[in-house]
Amino acid sequence: MQEDQNTDIENEELYEHHRFVASEGQEPLRVDKFLMNFIENATRNKVQQAAKAGNVLVNDVAVKSNYKVKPNDVVRVVLTYPPAENLLVAEDIPLDIIYEDDAVIVVNKAPGMVVHPGHGNYSGTLVNGLIHHIENLPTNSNERPGLVHRIDKDTSGLLVVAKTEYAMAHLSKQFYDRTTERLYCALVWGYIDEDEGTIEGNIGRSFKNRLQMDVFPEGDFGKHAVTHFKVLERLTYVTLVECKLETGRTHQIRAHFKHIGHTLFNDERYGGDGILKGTTFTKYKQFVQNCFKTLPRQALHAKTLGFEHPTTGEFMRFNSDIPNDIVECLDKWRTYSEHSNHEEI
Repeated sequence: MQEDQNTDIENEELYEHHRFVASEGQEPLRVDKFLMNFIENATRNKVQQAAKAGNVLVNDVAVKSNYKVKPNDVVRVVLTYPPAENLLVAEDIPLDIIYEDDAVIVVNKAPGMVVHPGHGNYSGTLVNGLIHHIENLPTNSNERPGLVHRIDKDTSGLLVVAKTEYAMAHLSKQFYDRTTERLYCALVWGYIDEDEGTIEGNIGRSFKNRLQMDVFPEGDFGKHAVTHFKVLERLTYVTLVECKLETGRTHQIRAHFKHIGHTLFNDERYGGDGILKGTTFTKYKQFVQNCFKTLPRQALHAKTLGFEHPTTGEFMRFNSDIPNDIVECLDKWRTYSEHSNHEEI
């Protein structure tokens, strides 16, 4: 009887929930720590329990949590049920739709909303709301209905969504050909001297923290990325910039500005949630903490989006107001800057 039970377990279908390939530059690292770097919201205990149950595979062999990951290892987490992100559920979520016709929808995404279901975020996403709003959205190769681009959870602003297969193909080609127009507003740490500039450097997954992207100025690693910027306002220890994306890589603005020493204000993942510039005065530290409370996310907003309409051929441009949390934070810095011209507060 015991033998039969074991056979049932061995023959039980396993579904791949996560799959990661260790990079060429991977230094030996315990697989539990490796997976914690990769998987958002994972805890070491959860990973260790999964390994103990035989659900963590390296090169198709079950390993213990102390296995050391090496370059090019294929690390997989397999479970006995399908990944939740494949089970798209329509949800009646309020959406800020600023334009809609038979081919496209333009949405102003609120900060804190995840764009599509994924690890740790299986409901409450923009896609869940979209499939409730519209039936039969076209699906791309990643099974993400209507999406031709995305913005991060804690970034606010404009997204275009395709309503037909033709619109999806047409818009996808525009993003690929870089003919769309995308302008972002960002508040970054530090005083930027030049009025405008361009940041170039390949962007790829960080070797040290797999939830971050790094800039690789030379070599073949990562994907080509270009960000143009101009200074809108200098506020003592922070600078408000407008960013124009020439390419659209994951975390492009966040990684590029950290690379040049101007991390986005309150960008927790990239270290912008500490006091990176300024004085040692206690009042100043309290002031910055108050700014963080006012703006509890990275200071990044997708303000302008332009594209050629898939059906009419007309170039359409949409703008969205800077959200209140960024506006209030900017007002605090303006007040501080006015006072700091005369005395430190």
